Amino acid sequence: MPRAPTTSDVFNAVAEPQRRAIIALLSEGERSVNQIAELLEMNQPQASKHLKVLKEVGLVAVRGDGQQRLYSLNGSALKPMYDWITKYERFWSESFDRLEEYLNQLQRKEKK
Repeated sequence: MPRAPTTSDVFNAVAEPQRRAIIALLSEGERSVNQIAELLEMNQPQASKHLKVLKEVGLVAVRGDGQQRLYSLNGSALKPMYDWITKYERFWSESFDRLEEYLNQLQRKEKK
């Protein structure tokens, strides 16, 4: 089955490490494309391309400020990922609880 284009949904868009880095940077506040490029050590066209993908899936918003375009994170667009990950968070929490109980049982057996 062919992979969906990166602009089809949030999951595919954030699969790319540089886009995740942009999201992390924008979680700290609004930035221009040049600031993003400089801080993440990429060229401006590359940063613009990634921002375009993130904008198309609704993860970033852009506003004009004079001649600059400022990008900000739309955190609510991450909700589908949060909902999906939450299922696994419960799984891992329960698994670690079971492991802790098992280790406690082993320690009690050793003391006897």
